[in-house]
Parts: sequence; C-alpha cells; structure tokens
Amino acid sequence: MFEELDYEMTALGPLVLRRRRSPAHDDAWVYEVTIDGEFLMSSAVKDSELALSTLALESLGDRELSVLVGGLGLGYTALAALEDPRVQKVVVVELLEPVLRWHRDRLVPAAATLLDDSRTELCHADFFELMQGDQNQPRQLDAILLDIDHSPEALLHARHASFYEEDSLLRLADRLVPDGVFGLWSADAPAESFLDSLRTVFPRVECRPIQFEVPHMHCQDENFILLARRS
Repeated sequence: MFEELDYEMTALGPLVLRRRRSPAHDDAWVYEVTIDGEFLMSSAVKDSELALSTLALESLGDRELSVLVGGLGLGYTALAALEDPRVQKVVVVELLEPVLRWHRDRLVPAAATLLDDSRTELCHADFFELMQGDQNQPRQLDAILLDIDHSPEALLHARHASFYEEDSLLRLADRLVPDGVFGLWSADAPAESFLDSLRTVFPRVECRPIQFEVPHMHCQDENFILLARRS
C-alpha cells in the first residue's frame, strides 16, 4: 500500500515521507508525512493549508506583498501565496533539512512550482528562534504565516511553548508593516487563553473553521485558521 520515499531521524523524532495509490483520487499518488509516529500532513487534505494563505492575504491592499511562511511541509501554503499576483517574495523557513531536500530533489508534487518561481526563497532555520532574534530589523513583512505545531496547545516540541506567549507575539508583530497580518494554522480550535494573549497584541483577531472532506472515510473534518491584525 505504501512506498517509503525517505526516512530520517531528526531532533523531533523519525521523519517519514511516503506515498500511496488512492482509489479516492483517480489512481493519483497521495503523499503523506509522519513525524515521531504521528500523522502530520497529506497531499489529499490540503484545504486548510491553502486557506491559510488566501484568507490572510485577501485583506491586504493593492500593493506588492512580502510573505514569510513558517514551516515548508508539502509546500501548499507557500504555493497558495505565490498564486496571488501581488506577492513579490515568499520566504519559507524550515527547520528540518530533509524537508528542504524533498523539494530540492522534486520528491513532492509542489516542489517544481515552488522552486521554479524566482519569488521563492527557502531558508534552513528555526522559525521560533528567528522570531526571537534581532528586533532592530525593519518592519517589512506584509504577512507571517505559521503552520508548524498541531495547535498552540499541541506542540511538536515543548520549546515552542514560549512563542505563543504575549512577549513573543509582540516581537512577531513588530516584524509586520502597520496593516500586516499574522496567520496561524491549527488542527483544533485554540484555547481561549491563547486567544486572549493574541488579542492583547492584535486588536483584530478572528478564528475561521475550514471544513473539508476526508478521503476514504466519507465524512467531514475541520481545521482552524487564526487571523490577527494590528489595524
């Protein structure tokens, strides 16, 4: 049923890229990623990853946009950003070298489109450390889009926890232009305590459920997109 394309031990545990044939997708390959034995993402279920970009960018003005994406994965959030003609630059920050290699080696479906677009820059770095870094950088990002943890409460690594606190959110906000947007993907509805911290930094916060069909199971599921703006 499965063909394993890559297996790497990482700081977050074993990382696996696999693909399989799916009767629900007309004999197309379905690509899946697991980490430390947990299912992480699938090319068959990408509605919310796409929505993270489209919903965040739709409120921005008619101007050239610069976007930073935290977490490369299978590339769909970055891909959706590139489909917006206003976007002039998409920097994708990815901690795991194997994930970057999957794209450089064209092992995953979105890789060619991403890498052949001159607006794309892949950066091997820790997004959370980057957000804690030099605060003297100019406020030049129109959007920061984050899709790394399962949710602000269900973390891939315990050291990510401090990012979801008010002080770190303030540092992130300082990297955005005055009307910029912070978009966050979450598998589950975030806790009110996190939303309260977010509202302290960003006066405009909304949480949008994204419903989608689950292949093979013939049912619907939902993820959540949080959108936070300072103005």
